Amino acid sequence: MSQPSQENTTYGFGVTVSLPFTAAVTRVTDALQQEGFGVLTTIDVQATMQAKLQEQYSPYTILGACNPALAHRALTIDPHVGLLLPCNVVVRETPTGVRVDFVDPAAMLGVVQQAAMQAVADEARARLQRVAAALSAASPA
Repeated sequence: MSQPSQENTTYGFGVTVSLPFTAAVTRVTDALQQEGFGVLTTIDVQATMQAKLQEQYSPYTILGACNPALAHRALTIDPHVGLLLPCNVVVRETPTGVRVDFVDPAAMLGVVQQAAMQAVADEARARLQRVAAALSAASPA
């Protein structure tokens, strides 16, 4: 069963799911796709830390997710906003299950301080919150 966590921050939110790590990454990717996001980048933090620093890490993946329509709107408002894109999603193994955290687009794009940009951020946030809800609903008990 998935459960909301007290791990939410001022710049992100997430859910802990009862799925194996690899299945969780696949489920997240599929749920993002349902909300119009594609995964542009996949960073295997565990492998990178081992290869570059010989440090042991639990499974940890960063997905760079982008909704092209929302990105287009944001870039039309302010071409510098590319510095704040894409929306990162972290999938990591914890002692209590696999944690999926989403960057809060409202926090990221809030630095632009334009009403039009806030509308884009709010829509992106709502879509990512639906992804989190879908993960909660789909996770086995």
